[in-house]
Amino acid sequence: MSFKLPQLPYDYDALAPHIDEKTMKIHHGKHHQGYTDKLNNAIEGTDLEGKTIENILINLDMENKAVRNNGGGFYNHSLFWEIMSPNGGGEPSGDLAKAINSSFNSFADFKEKFSETAKGQFGSGWAFLCVKEDGSLDICGCPNQDNPLMPGVGCGGTPILGLDVWEHAYYLNYQNKRPDYVEAFFNVINWEEVGARYSKK
Repeated sequence: MSFKLPQLPYDYDALAPHIDEKTMKIHHGKHHQGYTDKLNNAIEGTDLEGKTIENILINLDMENKAVRNNGGGFYNHSLFWEIMSPNGGGEPSGDLAKAINSSFNSFADFKEKFSETAKGQFGSGWAFLCVKEDGSLDICGCPNQDNPLMPGVGCGGTPILGLDVWEHAYYLNYQNKRPDYVEAFFNVINWEEVGARYSKK
């Protein structure tokens, strides 16, 4: 069974002005579609065919660049679309809010650390908020399409929030102003979805 490009849970223009329609169309329909197609080609006829993307990434041979890059791209973008919403923004509540306060002292401190990680990621990559087995939270940056599920990446946990800082994610609207894009992202975070992902772990 091959992987399919997930449908967005909102229209392409729904996140504007924070993330513009043209960027969303290219990002989802071209970039994510490309990762999906190349992942399917990379696993066709191998023992990875039919496995979940999580299982593939957790047990990944990091030297398998085709699966590493495209499997990571497929997973990371699938997470990215789901944790944004046109009704997003604000702050988390419930157990997730408690975990953020416990791990980072306050939401403000979490936001500052996450933002600095995203802004400081050299070149292309991602910033992730991860939940560990003990329920604590961690923030890490990953290059390219790597993510914390992969062996030896260093963040050690399951991503529940991810921000794409590849230039294709923001350059049409923000040009080289990555900090403005990072700040805008907080206006569209779907904290209800992030909280639900935290509660599953």
